[in-house]
Amino acid sequence: MERPLQGLVKRGLCGVFTVLLALFTLVAPEDAEAQSYRFSTVAIEGNQRIEAGTVLSYAGIERGETVSAGQLNDAYQRILASGLFEEVEVEPQGSRLVIRVTEFPTINRIAFEGNDKIKDEDLSGFIQSQSRQVFSPTQAERDAETIAEAYAQNGRISARVSPKVIRRSDNRIDLVFEIFEGRKIEVDRIGFVGNRAFSDRRLRRVIESKQTGILRALIERDTFVEDRINFDRQVLTDFYNSRGYVDFRVTGTNAELARERDSYFVTFNLEEGQQFRFGEITTVSEHTAAEAEPYHDTLKIKPGVVYSPTLVENSIARMERLAIKNGVDFLRVEPRVTRNDRDLTLDIEFALTRGPRVFVERIDIEGNTTTIDRVIRRQFDMAEGDPFNPRAIRQAADRIRALQFFESVEVNAREGSRPDQVVIETEVEETTTGTVSLGLSFSTNSGVGLQSGFSERNFVGRGQRLSASIFGTTERVNYNLSFVEPAFLGRDVAFGLDFAFQQTESDNSLFDTDIGTFRPSLTFPTGENGRLAVFYNARYEDMSDNNSSSTIVDFEVAQGALITSALGYEYTYDTRRTGLNPNAGVLLSFGQEFAGVGGDNEYVKTTGRLVGQTTVWNEEVTLRAIAEGGAIDFFGSQESRFLNRFGNQVIRGFEPNGMGPIEGNQHLGGEYFAALKFEAEFPLGLPEEFGVTGGVFYDVGSIWGIGSKAAATAPLQSTGFQDRHVIGVSLFWTSPFGPIRMNFSEALKKEPSDIVQNFNLTVSTDF
Repeated sequence: MERPLQGLVKRGLCGVFTVLLALFTLVAPEDAEAQSYRFSTVAIEGNQRIEAGTVLSYAGIERGETVSAGQLNDAYQRILASGLFEEVEVEPQGSRLVIRVTEFPTINRIAFEGNDKIKDEDLSGFIQSQSRQVFSPTQAERDAETIAEAYAQNGRISARVSPKVIRRSDNRIDLVFEIFEGRKIEVDRIGFVGNRAFSDRRLRRVIESKQTGILRALIERDTFVEDRINFDRQVLTDFYNSRGYVDFRVTGTNAELARERDSYFVTFNLEEGQQFRFGEITTVSEHTAAEAEPYHDTLKIKPGVVYSPTLVENSIARMERLAIKNGVDFLRVEPRVTRNDRDLTLDIEFALTRGPRVFVERIDIEGNTTTIDRVIRRQFDMAEGDPFNPRAIRQAADRIRALQFFESVEVNAREGSRPDQVVIETEVEETTTGTVSLGLSFSTNSGVGLQSGFSERNFVGRGQRLSASIFGTTERVNYNLSFVEPAFLGRDVAFGLDFAFQQTESDNSLFDTDIGTFRPSLTFPTGENGRLAVFYNARYEDMSDNNSSSTIVDFEVAQGALITSALGYEYTYDTRRTGLNPNAGVLLSFGQEFAGVGGDNEYVKTTGRLVGQTTVWNEEVTLRAIAEGGAIDFFGSQESRFLNRFGNQVIRGFEPNGMGPIEGNQHLGGEYFAALKFEAEFPLGLPEEFGVTGGVFYDVGSIWGIGSKAAATAPLQSTGFQDRHVIGVSLFWTSPFGPIRMNFSEALKKEPSDIVQNFNLTVSTDF
């Protein structure tokens, strides 16, 4: 029989009435002596699982003890408050006290009814009530509130949850949570009031909340969640502060429910203030062991640069690292800001002071059920016994969050066993770090492609990255396996292992290829923005079943399988996130590979790439310029083959391997390539929830050079440097199925043998 919790409350009230009636009957006003009792026996009735002694301990009444009516009522309240009994009666019978109890039933099973959007196993993880435990109405009500809150976090603020009980035999019950999920309350419109420097469209790209899109069921961030709105307030503040608006404030947030009660209109009220720039930058020393000049030389910010707290923090970090290098302990850098409202500048004086002599007693880590302590501990630049630096603790917390291993990270410092020591308390909550994906892609070049893969960025809790994937089209199949240890031998050195195998078949190409690669590497930092990777590359290359009309390809296929054994390096310098300008950055990469450490091939392969990008017009338009090139030079009698020459799509507007040296119907690739690309991406005026933007591009490039013996007699075309020019427009769509890009291009300058591609469509997704 099903009965709601209100029935249990009514039975409890009946118990209270019974004990009060008994006390009123026995304690008559005309007989003062009747207000106290002395019981020679105390009888416990109705208990099954709970011992009588336990009930007596809660009652606190001893045999032969004189008790008052108030004390009897207190005994009743204590027994009821124990949470063990559904009903309690305390009845004096002369010298005998009878305590009747009805135990709470045990929970036979827990069920959920009416839920569709959240699975049973997920709901079970939210509640505290468990099967085979004693039922508690109070806990059941709390569990119902927790479930309702989980629905609210998913945008279903009208969800209702009611706990019900179904009586079973042997004093057991089934606990059923009846759920009415309700509809999702979506964010129909997000607006801003008071913004002058940045448009609503730009600010909507900053915040986490999103407006309702066209395909509502596939969009996750268009529901109204109060905690997300609060997070957006902080994100907006950080966005404006990093761009020099030091007085920025979110003065209020209005969330208005639509008349139909199915969506919200959210408005952020902003007060931007004025944009400030850096004024005079100075450094003074108030520490006897530190001279100001060497520390001032570490500064990279200059007067006139837009003010950003991040640049100040980075400057302080450089000074403190120099202090550690020079053996100056307890150095603190205090930025003293002088505001100049007349010219809208902020003068910064970096004061080198001596901080308190406080040491790190220990670092405590809690909550990491999967990740081992070492992975978290190595994010700290300090150890037990080192001088305490609050700034270093905040930076360590940021590095732990950047790992993306944890749902939440809290790092706090408290006083240790002595006033001059602190304990660093780190509390984390694990999150999922592995993914299994099945991907689908389409390209006008290679058609439909299928991809399946596995990746784990915290392999067995050691912070290691492991990934494997298989990608196949009608023309080729690729197998890849990658492993990275980010802290090799406990150092800031990443050790990587990469295995790859690629195969093409002559049914879909002019000849078969088999390429296998084994590439171990070590990558370490060379500065704040630079990293250097050194690697060994072992490569197996085979060409077979030539169906082309090229004598050069015939010659190369006849060589059979060749082994390449090479050492190399690649240097990368990237300021796109850490530069002085948050809206601009540079990426530089340069690498060389030296083959001939054993194997069949001897060559030097050099590649370089330079990318510069910035945003203009209040960050509405992104401008990007890319320059890249490469060369491969063989030694002695060695010659290049199609498999180690450059032949991919160097510039847009041409088919892959559709330009450069050609013999017959076969493009052969080239030993040199160069390209210069310019592109811009901008909004089209469509609502941003559509996820559609536009772009234009202009590419110039070429592939050239064939150093083959067979090339001397072969009828080759387009062997020298011939620049190609392409202009085009792009359409970008961030669709629920994955990013889609469409390029419409026109070759302004090309060679007769080139294969142009006026339209290109690429779409990919993981699910």
